[in-house]
Amino acid sequence: MNNFLSKSILGLALGITATVGVNAAGTLKADKNSAEFSKFIYQGKDRVYQENPLKEGEFYNPILQGCYPDPSICRKGNDYYLVTSTFAMFPGVPIFHSTDLVNWKQIGHVLDRKSQLKVEDCGISAGIYAPTIRYNANNDTFYMITTQFSGGFGNIVVKTKDPMKGWSDPIKLAFNGIDPDIFFDDNGKAYIVHNDAPDRGKELYEGHRVIKIWEYDVEKDSVIQGTSKIIVDGGVDITKKPIWIEAPHMYKKNGKYYLMCAEGGTGDNHSEVVFISDSPKGPFKPWNNNPILSQRHLPTDRPNKIDWAGHADIVEGQDGKYYGVFLGIRPNTANMVNTGRETFILPVDWSGTFPVFENGLIPMECKIKTPAGVVNHQGKDGFFQNGNFTFTENFTSANLDYRWVGLRTDPKDIVTIGKKGGLKMVTYASNIKEVKPISALFYRQQHARFSAQTTVNFKPKSDNDLAGLTCYQSERFNYVFGITKEGKKDILILARTERGKTTIIAKTEVDVKQPITLYVDGMDNDYKFNYSVGGEVMNLVELFQEIFSLPIEQEVSPAQ
Repeated sequence: MNNFLSKSILGLALGITATVGVNAAGTLKADKNSAEFSKFIYQGKDRVYQENPLKEGEFYNPILQGCYPDPSICRKGNDYYLVTSTFAMFPGVPIFHSTDLVNWKQIGHVLDRKSQLKVEDCGISAGIYAPTIRYNANNDTFYMITTQFSGGFGNIVVKTKDPMKGWSDPIKLAFNGIDPDIFFDDNGKAYIVHNDAPDRGKELYEGHRVIKIWEYDVEKDSVIQGTSKIIVDGGVDITKKPIWIEAPHMYKKNGKYYLMCAEGGTGDNHSEVVFISDSPKGPFKPWNNNPILSQRHLPTDRPNKIDWAGHADIVEGQDGKYYGVFLGIRPNTANMVNTGRETFILPVDWSGTFPVFENGLIPMECKIKTPAGVVNHQGKDGFFQNGNFTFTENFTSANLDYRWVGLRTDPKDIVTIGKKGGLKMVTYASNIKEVKPISALFYRQQHARFSAQTTVNFKPKSDNDLAGLTCYQSERFNYVFGITKEGKKDILILARTERGKTTIIAKTEVDVKQPITLYVDGMDNDYKFNYSVGGEVMNLVELFQEIFSLPIEQEVSPAQ
């Protein structure tokens, strides 16, 4: 049983992942020993939604549940576009479209081909993060700028005339640092602002960062060398040693330039702060009432807690009012973050000199009011689902739902869908504990309490073959629940990898002559595994004796 984790997998989630796959010999094509998956069902069961049903004129927040961090938003006319980070996932940078800021449809991914995205050798927290999307009215072009810490890219920008029709290959940008933003002034000039380290020898404390600005040549798509300048040093008040000033976004309103940044690091001290200047190159002065968004000062035992609010972006609505998207978390009852950082939205009051997130400094709630005249269609007519919902995948469409992603692997390379339905996966020699491409599909965990199941038809030939369900947080923390072989016996195993060490938790002999359905039930920080053969559900207590808690270690880097 030393090699059972190797080869191939399909799945659910990046805070926890239900993964389904096949662990056969390391070929790069589907073979007679491939596993076939005929159904996948995910159902959310959070109490907060059961206890807070929507009323007319309300919608649920977050607008993107699950691992959709670092949101950025832009507008052209009546169309809004929103993007988020994806780290080592492939394809990268999901892009959503809306006309009302409430109802969102995913229209694809910005980085959806190998010439744009090279994450095959990066850890789960590297790759793509902190994208910014902008529309340049001066040349009628959309830009997405981001940091790709893999594949030798660094900071890059891609462009398109129409986000519905795909994006250019990346253009590498000659500057260091992370979290780039591109700003187009109404006079035709353009600038890039980003997080960077202080000048060499001037770092004052751990976490000391600066915000730099460059002039940008729109015709050549490059920064203009010699124009860089530090416009924020440390943060709002460097005498208080603020950490990780990052995720800068620049705006212009009433002739003034505003720089909005995250401060405090992604975690309990996260916040959003704002600065003002008469020029894009400064000097920028912080508002004396910062932060404009944060949950860090609130009681830790508040009910239905939303926390870590920050990394925000602002857009003007069609009603002339402003709105801001930002990341936040909804920790479970054990104060763990199995659903990852999610995308929230709040109205922004910019009737005064500075923008302020409405209700952004008091305990945030799970639902807010829709803008005037907007009808909530969340979960209907192709719009993204929110609240408690059921996602069913029968694998009958030629194209996978956009919510399925690979890990360091393009899903197109590892799956085939039969004419009569059912999904088969090619097999890789690498396993989910390795920082390599793996044969796996993932669906994000979107609730603290949920159930997920998949039906698999698989006949393993050796202990190197495995098809099953995985709950995946990282290379070092995951569960694998699947069918393999032990000698001449076909068995079902549950294995846990914690801090990189794998332990077989339980195993039982199974009959593989007919399809087997695998189940996982998430109950806050506990995960319960079950299975059925021929419709008979096997009792978990008899099989595994207890409910196992998924070990979650927060491995959030400052860039996250």
